[in-house]
Amino acid sequence: MKPQLDNRKEFSRRMLSIALPVVFQGLLTNSLSFVDTLMIGQLGEQAIAAVGLANQMFFLISLLFFGISSGSSIFMSQYWGAGNEKNIKRVIALSVTIAFLGAGLASIASFFIPTQLMHIFTYDKVVVDFGVTYLKIVAVSYVFSAISQVFSTALRVIGKAKTPLWVALFSLSLNALGNYFLIFGVGPFPVLGVAGAAIATAVSRLAEVVLLIIITYAKHPVLAIKDTSAFRWDRKFLALIIPTSLPVLLNEIFWALGMTTYKIAFSKMGISALAAVNVTESIGNLFFVAMMGVSNATLIMIGIKIGEGRNDLARLYAKRFILIALVVGIGAGLLEATLAPWFANLFNIGEEVRRMAVFCLFANAMLLPIKSINMAVIVGILRAGGDTRFSMFAEMFGVWAVGVPLAFIGALVLHLSIWQLYLLLGMEEATKLCIGLVRVKKDSWITDLTAVH
Repeated sequence: MKPQLDNRKEFSRRMLSIALPVVFQGLLTNSLSFVDTLMIGQLGEQAIAAVGLANQMFFLISLLFFGISSGSSIFMSQYWGAGNEKNIKRVIALSVTIAFLGAGLASIASFFIPTQLMHIFTYDKVVVDFGVTYLKIVAVSYVFSAISQVFSTALRVIGKAKTPLWVALFSLSLNALGNYFLIFGVGPFPVLGVAGAAIATAVSRLAEVVLLIIITYAKHPVLAIKDTSAFRWDRKFLALIIPTSLPVLLNEIFWALGMTTYKIAFSKMGISALAAVNVTESIGNLFFVAMMGVSNATLIMIGIKIGEGRNDLARLYAKRFILIALVVGIGAGLLEATLAPWFANLFNIGEEVRRMAVFCLFANAMLLPIKSINMAVIVGILRAGGDTRFSMFAEMFGVWAVGVPLAFIGALVLHLSIWQLYLLLGMEEATKLCIGLVRVKKDSWITDLTAVH
């Protein structure tokens, strides 16, 4: 007998209640990141390149946070479906601890060895000096972001996705205003340039974490850790959490390292290519947020159904989300391709860099439908079902066996232009697409983790 969805209207309502706040929050984040890049871009191409490279450290650590949050949401969604509030708090406590330790190490590295970090990418003195200034100031903000990410994820799982959205709106608005006043020295503020951008970022991330904690403890006690019992993780609990979550964490770490390795390959093509890439990413991320919303809804909704023991609905949801991801990817790709020239013209960059950025955006737009499905499958479906080892394999094989070799072959052997290299790297996404869809077709990806503990 074909499984029937409880209520199609309820499915749509639940999906939109999770996805739309994530999309809006991501759109806010990336819009203001775009504005940041635009403001910094007024200082010249070297400033754009410097901040883009310096932010590779935050990119790496934010992917660590995402991995931790994604791993914890697997359990939180299933525990929420099973009504196990005690273990939700234990998962939050474990996630915050690991994220805090990772953020602390990144902060120490950014503050004490910023020059060495910049030298991974370039030895251009002006670019390195800008990057060092930025890194030493922004380092402290990594810890704030670590805690924010975990609590934002927990709030989405329990159906309170609007809360992190409104907090992000406040924080990012504060960041944008800080950038305006401190980069250019408006009113009584001095002209601080790149340093001003870093100060604004640190202050806004502090405000975000403080607000999130206050709201969580005041209005959502199910997530509030009020004693040390949540930090008592027995061997049985850890034996369940770690084998499932560790592959997610390793997945995000090595994916982020792969993306950073791409940047090293791009840097071999010159400062102009790097500037074009940073402009492309600041624009392209605006269109990627829709996929993030879909993948978040996929993971949470399928995870809850598995926790409720409704594997029939979990399978039906998986098929439905793949189709939704395809439609969203096509729409986002068409919109990005249409608006690419207009966005690129907003930057204070040379004509050659602008032309390269537009072609890169066209290439990225062509790949968005495939990227969208991969997000839904790898980050959503497989993780929701606890099939994290396979999702890690799919991601790692695509990046390190296909993408990284092609990046250096394209840059150093074939001497491709930057937009041609973008297209070539689409082979990574095509590889993951084939691997992921074959796995979803089988039923082996579903595991009820709440039944184990």
